[in-house]
Parts: sequence; structure tokens; C-alpha cells
Amino acid sequence: MTTSGLRNLLSLAVLLLMMLLPFAAASAGEAEPSGIPSSCWAPASLSEDIAAVIRDEKRWSCDTSEFSLDAERVLLRFEIVPGEPLPRYFLSRRAALDTVHLLAIDRDGPIRQDTIPAAALRSSMAGGYFKAHLPEVTAETRQIVAAIDLPSHKMTLERAYLAPVDAAGDVSDMRFALLLAGLAGMLVMPLIFNAAFYRALRETFVLWHTALTFSLLATILVTSGLSVLLFDPPAMTLSWMTTVIFGMTVASGAMFTYSFVEPGLMHPLLRRVLPWCAAWAIFLSVFHAAFPFVARPIQSSAYTAAFAPVLAIFMLSMIDAWRRGSRAARYQAIGYAPMVAVGLIRLVTGLVPWLHSSDAALLFYAGCVCEVVFTTLGVAERFVTMKRERDRARNEAELLERLSETDALTALLNRRAIERQFEQLRAEGFCALAVIDIDHFKAINDVNGHSTGDEVLKAVANALQPGPHARAYRLGGEEFVLLLRGEDAETQAELRRQAIPAIVAHTVPGLGRPVTASMGLTALAGCEDFAAIYARADKLLYEAKSAGRNRTRGGCLGAPVGQGFATERARSA
Repeated sequence: MTTSGLRNLLSLAVLLLMMLLPFAAASAGEAEPSGIPSSCWAPASLSEDIAAVIRDEKRWSCDTSEFSLDAERVLLRFEIVPGEPLPRYFLSRRAALDTVHLLAIDRDGPIRQDTIPAAALRSSMAGGYFKAHLPEVTAETRQIVAAIDLPSHKMTLERAYLAPVDAAGDVSDMRFALLLAGLAGMLVMPLIFNAAFYRALRETFVLWHTALTFSLLATILVTSGLSVLLFDPPAMTLSWMTTVIFGMTVASGAMFTYSFVEPGLMHPLLRRVLPWCAAWAIFLSVFHAAFPFVARPIQSSAYTAAFAPVLAIFMLSMIDAWRRGSRAARYQAIGYAPMVAVGLIRLVTGLVPWLHSSDAALLFYAGCVCEVVFTTLGVAERFVTMKRERDRARNEAELLERLSETDALTALLNRRAIERQFEQLRAEGFCALAVIDIDHFKAINDVNGHSTGDEVLKAVANALQPGPHARAYRLGGEEFVLLLRGEDAETQAELRRQAIPAIVAHTVPGLGRPVTASMGLTALAGCEDFAAIYARADKLLYEAKSAGRNRTRGGCLGAPVGQGFATERARSA
């Protein structure tokens, strides 16, 4: 990710967050929906006649803060105020249920009833709500009763209301839908960045961050009116999808933390537990979505409570990693803070009996902005850090390789280097190989000492003058190799050999005698490997030594090897 890309993402996130603030102001208290709320409720069994229950005033409780799921059927009563706009829809929070019965009761007693099975309920533009058309409501209608069979969540009872139109009927609703669409679009950006990160890093935490971002994007789609605008799936389909995606979000968040926090900067036990938390979240969500009525009166509360250990372990992991100096944990802790608050709100309101349940949806949307900004920044910083470390390791490896291929005394390349480079240099036009050996070098060491001998070796290396058309190598001891190219390759080699006495005499005075060298020179013929060509040049060097030293033996590049150097030059050793 480029710096400008991060800056643009941060600017967009801040803008969206500021635009969400007016809507999020009501999030903590989960503002009541606009419409007619229920005034009383009554429990009943599935076998009882709904009309009979309606007429039994003793069954009704008008304390709407104490809804109970113990009964198989729960009736909600709504009072129609004369002169007010007549409602046309029944809306409530999506959760698993069996059937909804809607009854319109007129002033003089007639009742009109519609029954809608759960599979036929449609999704409302109000995020997370379903809707159902009411029976005909007239000026004579005084009450609407909604009987819900096998409700599985208290929010279905607490958030039920009547409205003359579906949500998104005014400018503010459409503005909020557009903001959520912008947020969903912003979540696509980290997916693109992660594709680039993964190509460079091949780290699993990039994949888990992608899964986390994708699950957050899916959550926004299924919990808001965007899914209705785009797909309009049945309400119960969105209900179980919301449950499963929530489990995926928790699981991918746990695995992202597991793989993202630097090694050694989280307690080993906490790191080992995080994958189990992920598996537990997936199991809970899939089971709750597939079997919502197994322990219906308490299942939603038990399901919510089962995530408490996961939230506690996650918070402990962040605190422990931060305390140990993890930079990744700092980004995560800041980015996840709103999400942790959402989890705490859901836990407290879902478990404390006298509180209305809240999913803190608006705070969740604001949390998505924080998550996108800070975890993406964390991934980007980790990318830069890991790239820097890999570049440093690569540079160190290259340095070590250069050191392993360099003769420490003369700074020339060594035998390992020429063996590795040989085929490439031949492809670049190098056509001759010379093996050079200093004459009577053992005597120099014996008479003048090894330190003087070392100075002689360095002077010889200077005489060989490596350059664009000549490569010089020290193979060991007093033996050197030249690789040359060009039509005058033989001349270049001979001039370097003949320069050795003068350069050594100038560099290492007091030797008492000139230092000469013998050379074997051969062409790089055909496809022979280095070993074969070196062996031929070494044999020619031996011939030069046997012929009296301080001379060259070799073949013209255009003549058969062994016919001798074009013009033999020899000096007495």
C-alpha cells in the first residue's frame, strides 16, 4: 500500500465517521423506532384461540419492560389513536420465529385476521427488521394485535411497532443508506490492498484480515437496508445469515489476532487458545442458526453468554500483547475498541433481565470504520517492517555471498566466484582463460617472511588490473586466473603478466631480485566446462614452468591449442 493510498483511506474513514456521528448519537440507548409501539402483551399457548386470549383482560400485562419468551405464543397489542395516520405495516426485529398472526379489531367488534408464516415474511428497509402488511385498517379500527408463535429473541417483542410506511421513506433514511453504502465501498479497499500485501508477504495474517474485512462487509449488507435494495431476500434468510456471519466475524478476528501479533509478544497460552475461540464461535453461530428452537426460551441468552469467554480472552490477549510491546496489538486494540464496546453492550443488555436488548447496530457501523482504518494501518506497517527486515536479510545474504566469493588478502574474487560466474561470462563474450603462477614464490616467503609474501601477492593482484574486458581471480597460494574477451585477449593477458615485476618492485622494495610469473593461456573452446578449460590452461602453465619460467605457453584464439603463443616472450627467471 502506498502512502497516498493510506492517506486517502484515512481521510475517507474520518469523513464517514463524522457523518455517522449524528446517527450514532442514539446508539447507546438504541432509540425507539418511529411508529406505534405496543402497549400491552399477553402469553398464550399454540392451542388457544387468539380471539379468546384477546378478550381475556386478565391475561394482559401492560409492563412492556418485562417481556417473556416462556410462552409458545406472545400477543402484542397496539392502540390506534383516532385522527392519527393509519398504520399499514407491522415491523419488528428479525429473529427466528414460526408464524405471525395479525388482527385488526374495530370499535364495534369485527376482527380481520391475516396469518403469515415465517418463510413469507419480507425484509424491511429498516436495518435488521422484517415487515408484514396489516389486515385492512379503517377509521373504525381501535386495536391491532400481533400474535407471534415461537419467538426466539426478546428484541422481536421489544422492538415491534406499527407504521404507515416502510422505512427509508424520507430523506434522512436514504441519507443513512447512502452512508452505509459508502462504508461498504470503503471496506472493499482493504480487500484490494490485501491482495497486493499477500503477493509480497505470503503471510497468513493477510488472509485472515481479508476474511475479517469480508465478514464485516457481509454483516453491513445483511443487517442494513442495503440487502433489501440489492437482493430483497426473505427476512428469515437474512436472520440466519446474520447469525452465521457474526460467528465468521468473531472467528476471523480471533485468527487475525493469533497470526498478526508478533512472535514472542503474546503469552503462549493465550495464543494457543485463540484458534479454539474461533472454532467455538463458528460452532455456536452455526448451531444457533440451524436449531433456533432447541432451548427457545433461554437459547438467545445462552447464545449471547457463550461469547463472553471469547470476548474476555480477546481482551486479555490485547492487553498482554500491548504490555509486551507489540505494535500490532496497539493498532488492533484501538481499531477494535468500538467492536469490544458493541460486544459488551450486547452481553449486558442480553443477559440483564430488566434491560431491553440492544445490538448497538449504529455503534457497530462506526466500529467498522475504526477497524478498517487501524487494522489496515497495522497491516501496512507490518508489511513495511517485514519488507525492511527481508531486504536487510537479503542484503546481508548478498554481502555474505560476496565475502565468501572474495579473497580476503587481495580483494580479488576466488575460485567459488569463477565457478559460479563462468557460464554467464562466457555468454557475455569472454573467450580466453589464463592461469598465472608467481615464480619461486616459496623462496620469497622463506627469505623475506610471509608478511612480505602477502605484500607481493597484493601487488600481483594490482598488476592483473581487472576491468570491463578482464576478470581476475585468486585461486589460492600464488596462483591466479584471468578471464578475458576481445580480439586482443592474448595481448591483454601478456601485458598484465609482464607488468608484474615492475609493479611488485615498486610496491615491495628490498626483495633483492625481480618477481616474475609464468602463464598458461587457452581459448574457451566449444561447450567445455570450467574444470576442463582450467585443466588445459594449467597444463600449459606447467609447460611454461618447465621451459624456464617467466614466460607464456598457450594457443592463439584462432589456432589449435598447443601450437604456442603467437609470439613467445621469455625472460630468464
